[in-house]
Amino acid sequence: MPNTQPSTTVKSAMRTLDIIEFVVAHPQGPIAQDIAAALDIPVSSLSYLLSTLHERGYLARDGRRYRPGPELARLAVPQHALTLADRVAPLVKLLRRELDETASFMIRTGWETEALVTEASGQALRYAIEPGEKKPLHSLAGGKAILASIPADELDRYFAECPRPRFTAETVVEERALRLQLEKVRREGLAVAREENTPGICGIACPAWFEGRPAGAFAVALPAIRFDEALAARAGAALARAAASLAGG
Repeated sequence: MPNTQPSTTVKSAMRTLDIIEFVVAHPQGPIAQDIAAALDIPVSSLSYLLSTLHERGYLARDGRRYRPGPELARLAVPQHALTLADRVAPLVKLLRRELDETASFMIRTGWETEALVTEASGQALRYAIEPGEKKPLHSLAGGKAILASIPADELDRYFAECPRPRFTAETVVEERALRLQLEKVRREGLAVAREENTPGICGIACPAWFEGRPAGAFAVALPAIRFDEALAARAGAALARAAASLAGG
């Protein structure tokens, strides 16, 4: 008697898994034509899937040959062995893909913010920041989000010890004004910096927690010309989802 139950498989997902399994099983590195013929996948569909897997790091490309990529090894790492960068990298990548704006995960190093993981926007007009790059806490949205997360006595020490240079006419440097901003971040869960560090660049960030402790901040930076209420709302929602994922992970 034929099975009339609807299939619970998704064709594109099955093809993706088939491709990964085929490449892993052929360490010599099959070419696209080998994969298409073996798995009976149309070349047009295969090209897109291979490109996506390569971009995401699940396949590596050596000329025309495909081999297992570094992300496959990361998936096999025990949870306790994952670094903070390992944990936030997929979330930062998702932020960049969803918003197509430069996304980062920022951590605190001394009295500075450091970009732990970054993903650059694909748009021609974009903000660029490299992993390891450091900036003052007070002038970036990510820095404000981090400051809003630290204990009160540590925040007092920050204001007592740390100079706060004015980078633009918009930079908030006065203690009272900055404390008011941080109170708003605690209430609303988001920090905003409008051209405070770099003229023409705005940022929005969300404090991030892991294992019950402040871990840093997810942040998005973009040209002021694109920073409107609609994008701010989309970015805020995406940042909150990323922070919730890390906190729950």
